[in-house]
Amino acid sequence: MTSPRLLPTPSLDALDSLRHTSDVRFPDHVRAQLSALRTSSLHRTLLTLDGPTGATVDIQGRTYIQLASNDYLALAHHPRLTAAIATGAERNGGGAGASRLITGHQRVHADAERALAEFMHQPAALLFPTGYMANVGAIQALVGRGDLVLSDALNHASLIDGCRLSGAKVLVYPHRDVAAARALLETHRPHHRAALLVTDAIFSMDATAAPLLELRAVAVAHDTGLLVDEAHALGVMGPQGAGLLAALGAQADVVIGTLGKALGLMGAFASGSPDVVDLLLNRARSFVFATALSPAIAAAIPDAVDLVRAADDRRSRLRDATTALAEGLLERGYDVRPGVGPILPVWVGDSADAVALSNVLWERGVLARAIRPPTVPPGTARLRVVPTASTTPELVRQALAAFP
Repeated sequence: MTSPRLLPTPSLDALDSLRHTSDVRFPDHVRAQLSALRTSSLHRTLLTLDGPTGATVDIQGRTYIQLASNDYLALAHHPRLTAAIATGAERNGGGAGASRLITGHQRVHADAERALAEFMHQPAALLFPTGYMANVGAIQALVGRGDLVLSDALNHASLIDGCRLSGAKVLVYPHRDVAAARALLETHRPHHRAALLVTDAIFSMDATAAPLLELRAVAVAHDTGLLVDEAHALGVMGPQGAGLLAALGAQADVVIGTLGKALGLMGAFASGSPDVVDLLLNRARSFVFATALSPAIAAAIPDAVDLVRAADDRRSRLRDATTALAEGLLERGYDVRPGVGPILPVWVGDSADAVALSNVLWERGVLARAIRPPTVPPGTARLRVVPTASTTPELVRQALAAFP
């Protein structure tokens, strides 16, 4: 079987010369862009699964051990959720038909937001169709020209894009460097109207955890809001899976959560004070101008919250699988840098070597994707190995045996 091409997001710099070419017919422009992607080994294709995601996946007639999913608690195909979605679609329709501020707001959306706010120990919550839209919309709504944003150097692309689109002055501090963030605020905060410090809770490619208690103290000391994206901590960390903030006993002004990872659904939410949520409802362009999240999905959110709260056994199995994989890879001589949660970055360094390792695993029945620039800095290519709660000890053993 031919190996899939596991390639990074195209670099804009690689296409710079084509940008400056004038008088090009549009179809020729499109073909030239595609040719440049292929020549630069940056062209990607979709990998089609022949069924639901799980501990294993079927692709082109072959079963692979799945080590590339964010379905951390293995809830994406849980019968309670699939039944809730089916019932929700039957009662409320599959599509909302409009944005929430027009006629797309249904009772199931309001019920879902109440369940999420309670789960996150926040007064209010607001649903977005995707996590990307939640991050971009929240930052853009909260700050603008004349304001200041501080962003961790390894924040997710959606947070970075939200910072850029806000129009605020954006300052990037070194990864997890509280002292640097403090110094930037001391220097720049007095010259700006409002300020917002933005960070992931768990960083998706490095598995490192943000120092949220320390960042909160710095933010409070400098009259700065704190926005935390709990995407990779929600469901996995904290009491009843409420996230890293809950695990540490920390607070934030705005908490973003995704429904497409540990909760097994799709969509996302922003939570905070009633005033924060009201401002997002009125100013977040990715909320105001977007069709509402499918009511069928919204109807299943309270069930997903219930399942996550009661999933201590799944969290335990997930930790066991993560530990076994990490220990096994270390024994085999791989540069594994476990952090928190189930993400295991297997550092390779060279992009071609990372792709080669990924392709060897593919041929041996293991799906583990190569992560390369620009997703990660040059020279830090890696495999992002991720088990789920349904990754059994036998699957761990088979996966480890596939590593050369």
